[in-house]
Amino acid sequence: RQGIKDYSDWPTIPQLYVKGEFVGGCDIITEMTLSGELDQLFADKGVAFDKDAAEKIREHNA
Repeated sequence: RQGIKDYSDWPTIPQLYVKGEFVGGCDIITEMTLSGELDQLFADKGVAFDKDAAEKIREHNA
């Protein structure tokens, strides 16, 4: 656990990396999911994801 915190210089876990790039921790990823920003990041980076599941998450948190 400490190793990943040291690697990213980020104090909390879990942490999301996309194509080797640190994106953020849980709070940031939650915000990005709800805003649609994470969908856009995945699309821009060519990462497959379940668009319907992402939309359901947003619907249930509206």
